[in-house]
Amino acid sequence: MARYRFRLQTLRRLREIHRDEQRGRLATAYEAERILQHQRDGLAAEAAQHLENQRRAMREGPIDVNWMLTTQRYQLALEAQAKVLAEQAAKLAEEVERRRVALVEADREVRVLDKLEERQRAQHKIGAVRAEIGRASCR
Repeated sequence: MARYRFRLQTLRRLREIHRDEQRGRLATAYEAERILQHQRDGLAAEAAQHLENQRRAMREGPIDVNWMLTTQRYQLALEAQAKVLAEQAAKLAEEVERRRVALVEADREVRVLDKLEERQRAQHKIGAVRAEIGRASCR
């Protein structure tokens, strides 16, 4: 029986490499998302702590107006930074989705070739069995 050889093996290998690259790109985007979320959590904790410090200072007695203005400016800066991080998170979510779709497509392309090879391998096996049966019946 002749040995089976998938003629599109090189193409499948190239598609597998492309799929693996897409996986790496998606993993990088997920890592960026995780880092950004960590920054957002840290900023939220800092803003909450700052607000608690303001409240405590107000309860304790007379308030220095300059200190109060400075803390309000700092609070506004924290809010602006939170807004920037939220915008970055939205853009990053879009990029993650693009990369996820690209990975799904690359994976589909590999699976198409896998199924084609399975069908061709089965046809080859059937052909070999038929040839063997034909030789056996001629004897």
